[in-house]
Amino acid sequence: MHSTLRLAAAISLASLCSLSAHAADSKGSVEVVHWWTSGGEKAAVDVLKAQVEKDGFTWKDGAVAGGGGATAMTVLKSRAVAGNPPAVAQIKGPDIQDWAATGLLDADVLKDVAKQEKWDSLLDKKVADTVKYEGDYVAVPVNIHRINWLWINPKVFKKAGIAKAPTTLEEFYAAADKLKAAGFIPLAHGGQPWQDSTVFESVVLSVMGVDGYKKALVDLDEKALTGPEMVKALTELKKVATYMDPDGKGQDWNLEAAKVINGKAGMQIMGDWAKSEWTLAKKTAGKDYQCVPFPGTEKGFLYNIDSLVVFKQKDQGTAAGQQDIARKVLGEDFQKVFSTNKGSIPVRNDMLADMGKYGFDACAQTAAKDFLADAKNGGLQPSMAHNMATTLAVQGAFFDVVTNYINDPKAAPADAAKKLAAAINAAK
Repeated sequence: MHSTLRLAAAISLASLCSLSAHAADSKGSVEVVHWWTSGGEKAAVDVLKAQVEKDGFTWKDGAVAGGGGATAMTVLKSRAVAGNPPAVAQIKGPDIQDWAATGLLDADVLKDVAKQEKWDSLLDKKVADTVKYEGDYVAVPVNIHRINWLWINPKVFKKAGIAKAPTTLEEFYAAADKLKAAGFIPLAHGGQPWQDSTVFESVVLSVMGVDGYKKALVDLDEKALTGPEMVKALTELKKVATYMDPDGKGQDWNLEAAKVINGKAGMQIMGDWAKSEWTLAKKTAGKDYQCVPFPGTEKGFLYNIDSLVVFKQKDQGTAAGQQDIARKVLGEDFQKVFSTNKGSIPVRNDMLADMGKYGFDACAQTAAKDFLADAKNGGLQPSMAHNMATTLAVQGAFFDVVTNYINDPKAAPADAAKKLAAAINAAK
């Protein structure tokens, strides 16, 4: 059953008709459910909270821990089934359309804001389409993350005798071997399913290229999922996994990032929210750490767009608060401060075209330049691991197969490819 139908079936007609503003007060109270809970992420979301409260609204923080957002989605669905959705929630990718199809999201509350603020001209079409349903905005895009980054501690590299950042998988393995020989953890990695698939999709992009990535992880083409290139990608993934932190099982990504920051590990494969932890530690891009595309993926940009959807509410104060959040989120000031704290880049095209003007660091400037270039040449591709390419059901199938494969020493790449296709077909 399609995930939209499953979601609609789970949310009863009674709950759709009994929407009420939870604990809203006359001043305008806005509850926001999100999973921005690491140190750097919290610093970023606190900026929005401060701006909204400055405008006289009460921000009710609904933070739910868990970097991949799965726990937050479980909480959100239970709230929706009970007829008590929050005013605003962090939802991404195709799931925005699935939620909109249930009738719970409020396009009307965003219409005037989008028109007044000229969102259609401010946003890249891929960004705008992500947050629209049947031509209307039902969510506000917050920022853009690049997923296929490799984070490096240059001091650790120097101690291990590594001269430069790896640009190929062979150079990556050579660097990892030197790191291990020098007593460092080669690759900081938390053994959680979403982190496993973050590495997996970067390896797929490296081995299969942009076209192969799109066919396999976006189009879900069965030949691409089971073919020789995917088998090779899974073979490389198994080798990459041999360098992962042996103590990383179940560890949150930010705890693993800390090992690179503190000089215990040399590298981490992670989206650019990892930079928020370096920023929080008062480290400087290009000096204290390096950010480079994962080896072999310099011509591709795997993106994740954080978005805030607005749910239908009866209280007028809450609706006004939703509109205030929408205006603040796409304002230049917030876009700069939020992405600086979060490690991402703005969603506004005018800012992406002139990042130096806004004081963004070298990593962000590179990301913006690549985003704009790849938007034109097809290199811009949605992340499977971060809810941008598929439904949660299909993503879950990827997660299960990839994590089981990484953790099973006897698992054969060809068998894993067949399991991928089978699991995905069952989840569609």
